[in-house]
Amino acid sequence: MRKLLGRFARSPAGLRWFLNLYGPYLGAGVRVDYLAADFRELKVSMGLRWYNRNYVGTHFGGSLYSMIDPFYMLMVMNVMGPDYVVWDKAASIDFIRPGKGRVFAHFTLTDKQIESIHQHTAGGEKYLPEWQVDIVDEQGECVARVAKTLYIRRKPIHS
Repeated sequence: MRKLLGRFARSPAGLRWFLNLYGPYLGAGVRVDYLAADFRELKVSMGLRWYNRNYVGTHFGGSLYSMIDPFYMLMVMNVMGPDYVVWDKAASIDFIRPGKGRVFAHFTLTDKQIESIHQHTAGGEKYLPEWQVDIVDEQGECVARVAKTLYIRRKPIHS
């Protein structure tokens, strides 16, 4: 799987194409709508369908979380390059209101965040930054708030 994803992940268009056809996202109805050429901005959406609604007719919580799951990790991996180890470490989700209809999430990596990664990992230390992502409905109301923690470490330089 990693080898296949690696082929597509080299370009934003390839990664976006792959993710939109990836079984778990296809099955949940998650769509990557936009991925910036520099991997620093990404937008996803998910419509409410019979296959991603829960018992009470709103978005299934697992599908809402799947909208967020790998994206900061993938963005940071591509921005930082092969000299860094990047993993998802932890996450929490706070369900604010029922999701009814199309929902959206927007991810950004700022220059300040990238500089912070460089500073915290310069000596080979691990860094555990946390990002917050809101999932909003078509009216801009927050449906869920997710906190994502990444594990980032610069790989040792071998002489």
